[in-house]
Amino acid sequence: CPCPLPSADTALSRLVRRLLSARRSLDLCLFSFSCPQLARTVQLLHRRGVRVRLVTDAQYMGLHGSQIGRLRHAGIQVRHDQHSGYMHHKFAIVDGRMLITGSLNWTTQAIQSNRENVLVVEDAEYVKAFQDEFERIWEEYNPANYNFF
Repeated sequence: CPCPLPSADTALSRLVRRLLSARRSLDLCLFSFSCPQLARTVQLLHRRGVRVRLVTDAQYMGLHGSQIGRLRHAGIQVRHDQHSGYMHHKFAIVDGRMLITGSLNWTTQAIQSNRENVLVVEDAEYVKAFQDEFERIWEEYNPANYNFF
């Protein structure tokens, strides 16, 4: 389908609709991000004025098909890890009120072929725990804090 966003009622379209409910902020903490439809969704939110922040894994952001460069080029704030090991989280926080998490990497392969799980939670206690983790990582991966020597 040449349409920019999925329109049939699929797991992908349901995820896109949850993301598009963002009005103020979208915080993403993703190991791998290569799904063009999800990247277009994130870009659309950014163009609407939603504050989008993305934390990702340094080793996977440069792989063929990664959407990270495209998102950076669009002006979306991106930070990545600076150490060995993977930044392996897979979660999104919509407007500080909705948590989307699970095993799903935001890749075309995972969406089309894998058996994955996605959990959507609007319980403030769970959302806060993940928001706190996001803020901790966001600050840890601040380029102003990098040590090069």
